Amino acid sequence: MAAPRVLFMIAEDWYFWSHRSNLAKSLRDSGFDVSVATRSGHYKDQFADEGFHFEPIQMNRAGKNPLNELQTIWQLCQVMRRYQPDIVHLVGLKPILYGGLAARINRVPGTVCAVAGMGWLFLPGGPLKKLVRSAVQWFYRTMFRGRRDVQILVQNDDDKEFLCSQRMASDDQLTVINGSGVDTAKFPFSIEPDGTPVVTTHCRMLWDKGIGELVEAARIIKRNGHSCRFLLVGAPDPANPAAISQKQLQAWHDEGVIEWLGQRTDIAELLKNSHIACLPSYREGLPLSLIEAASVGRPIVATDVPGCREMVVEGQNGHLVPARNSQALAAAIEKLLSDRWQRIRMGRHSRQIVEQRMTKEIVNSKTMELYQRLLGADWETATFARKSATSKAA
Repeated sequence: MAAPRVLFMIAEDWYFWSHRSNLAKSLRDSGFDVSVATRSGHYKDQFADEGFHFEPIQMNRAGKNPLNELQTIWQLCQVMRRYQPDIVHLVGLKPILYGGLAARINRVPGTVCAVAGMGWLFLPGGPLKKLVRSAVQWFYRTMFRGRRDVQILVQNDDDKEFLCSQRMASDDQLTVINGSGVDTAKFPFSIEPDGTPVVTTHCRMLWDKGIGELVEAARIIKRNGHSCRFLLVGAPDPANPAAISQKQLQAWHDEGVIEWLGQRTDIAELLKNSHIACLPSYREGLPLSLIEAASVGRPIVATDVPGCREMVVEGQNGHLVPARNSQALAAAIEKLLSDRWQRIRMGRHSRQIVEQRMTKEIVNSKTMELYQRLLGADWETATFARKSATSKAA
């Protein structure tokens, strides 16, 4: 029997490697044939190195030209027709919309729509945003709701409740899996270092990540006489409507209120040398940056919004504050700055939360169970492939 084929569709290659490569490697090691359709970027050579098929696609997250968007849908249809996947795993809004349509046209046996948070579109906005949001909701109801061959994967209970309440999916289609999974060996627990406390925020540089409020909170804290450093780690994302300009980030850096480090690959080392992790976002799925910080054993200050609140048990491993409130954010950070032993105690609780729910092994196992529900009787093919791979390795 041939191994089942899983096709990931995702807008950016860097996002696949940061958020879905652990799952893809687990599937590969279990005998699955894995292909990835994404934009060709800096990581294109790594696909072959890891044994994945690479299908370059032209998908512009910010694209609005109807002809270009139709061409992208046609390209996705061609990829599916050529690859003949058993399951397509769609990550992000455009891949879900366009890939979902292509999967239906090609009669793919199983479709997983991975909703990594409701995103910018579902935050409050003007008439145009409301119109687009209504169109997306209609698409979900028409293309996905009630279909047994479609499963919607969300990262927190708030998003599940929202999709149900808006009739975008039925309850039996929705599965909650907390995050993308972290490799706890690559992000090992450590006691915080000595020296000046460091508050680290690792994310894309977007206004709706609460970066503006964080900068103002840093000003408040420094005016109050605290000695500490604030690190912003991440690049601007010009394709996102909420992107912060490089000019603005550099201005904050030059002011001395924060240190903007840009995109970095040594995240584990940065977290090891930090004392507090902070993400004052307006809404999330379940942020990998906080999962990684918790794995290292750092207390967390985050906003009491979907996605972030899953990472914090108030007073146990950190503090939750209202969104868009710099004063409350500053006060919560100051509590931790003044008490090293509380930071260490909370950091241990952070690690426990990760070990109980968010390791790559737990997340990958739950995702494979989801695949099993979609494939049904055809799951025996996967079982056969896994046994064959194991026997050959032995």
